[in-house]
Amino acid sequence: MTKIRVHVMISGLVQGVCFRSYAQDKAESLGLKGWVMNKRDGKVETVFEGEKTNVEDMVSWCRKGPSGARVEKIEVKYETYVGDFDSFCVEYPR
Repeated sequence: MTKIRVHVMISGLVQGVCFRSYAQDKAESLGLKGWVMNKRDGKVETVFEGEKTNVEDMVSWCRKGPSGARVEKIEVKYETYVGDFDSFCVEYPR
């Protein structure tokens, strides 16, 4: 099975709607590893690593998000799979 890594930036009404929490639950249910974080500019940034089909399912989920979200734009960058995450977690800006 092919493993991939994607770096995703999500814009719109994506903060204050539990996007990170729902994303973490969804990622964990798909067996993905990585992180999700609110950005100071109102976007949500995330990295997913795992089986290609599961990562693609997660990216599709990000295009809509949880029920309270209004996703306006999603930027997806495919990166080299690294495999350096032990789990999926919520990160906080430094």
